[in-house]
Amino acid sequence: MGETEPPRRAAVAVRVLRIAGGGDGVARLDDGLTAFIPRTAPGDLVTLGQVQRRRGFARARVAELLERGPDRVAPLCPHYTADACGGCQLQHLSADAQRAARRRIVGDALRRIGKRDVEDPVIEPAAAEWAYRTRLSLHAVNGRIGLRPLDRPDDAFDLERCLIADVELQDLWSHVRRLRHLLPSGLTRLSLRHSRTGLLHLLADLPAGAAWPDAPQLAAQLADQGVSAALWVRPAGGQLVRVAGEVDEYPAASFEQVNPAMGARIRNAAVAALDPQPGEEVWDLYAGVGETTALLAALGASVSSVELDPEAVAWATRHGPPARRHAAAVESVLSMLPRPGAVITNPPRTGMHQQAVSQLSAASPRRIVYISCDAATLARDLSRLPDYSLSGLTAYDLFPQTAHVETVAVLERA
Repeated sequence: MGETEPPRRAAVAVRVLRIAGGGDGVARLDDGLTAFIPRTAPGDLVTLGQVQRRRGFARARVAELLERGPDRVAPLCPHYTADACGGCQLQHLSADAQRAARRRIVGDALRRIGKRDVEDPVIEPAAAEWAYRTRLSLHAVNGRIGLRPLDRPDDAFDLERCLIADVELQDLWSHVRRLRHLLPSGLTRLSLRHSRTGLLHLLADLPAGAAWPDAPQLAAQLADQGVSAALWVRPAGGQLVRVAGEVDEYPAASFEQVNPAMGARIRNAAVAALDPQPGEEVWDLYAGVGETTALLAALGASVSSVELDPEAVAWATRHGPPARRHAAAVESVLSMLPRPGAVITNPPRTGMHQQAVSQLSAASPRRIVYISCDAATLARDLSRLPDYSLSGLTAYDLFPQTAHVETVAVLERA
């Protein structure tokens, strides 16, 4: 007689409690361990598969959705479910639930990491929930060009249309996708940008020494279809070079908010919160192409602007008001700047270098306005500024359908 198969342990159902910082749902396993489960909504009752227990937490996937949470909706983009697209994390939540999750993400980070006694901030809704992005980075893997699948950082699926990209970028990709035989061999990444001048850009990342011989043909065929674009090559370790298409003075590789309308609202709110006084020395740190510097100068401030990207600094110098502009890493120049009365800082997702935070604290401005695109690094940096009280905190819905959130924190010297 054959051996009797041992009885299988019944799958245990867990209830999803909230959304964590990266967009995963949070639940408690039967032994009390916290589990992070992507693509779940608060209130969902699920059984779990692929449970990976780690020190202090677990990661898992949904095996079966038993009950739907009240805020769960059907995702609009087919790639979100069919290809497990990792570009968005919260399409399965209603807009109100997404905003509630982002508020909690900021509040939780500031309480847990920043040690600040704060409520979840209010959040300013986005002007548009879809078709807002003016930049899209696609990865090329084994002939496929598209976005990364969830938890597969070395793979890519073939993208048809990204619904959070603005309509002109979506149309550009539709044209390029049909002409993909004219893209360069060895392509590793293809970036699509819609610049503030209105021109579209294609930036091809290639191995060192590789070229794009069919770029002029692609630019011509796009032009025949009514699409004006500038085509660029960025070899590994090399400089960005325009190889075909339209000429645009705007620096194609410089950082710019992917949601310009919301970015302008945030910038205006940050400058208003800083309230610079005429003649006051103000630092604009991580200044980009100088929009904040221009607003500060218009109010009569004496501005020292710091930005690492020399092309962005050159653009700001040509098109912006007079200011002391420094093309350098923030932490390398702060000790040489005039002592400020007020500071705006808008660092990348990694936050401020610890040395920069220390120098900022030593400079002792009366007020700091910190614009952040990552709640965890914002909280970390605020924990390094114990001599400043938090007098204002507002979240902005800059990245609908994702777990990312922009935050403006106002700090006053104690």
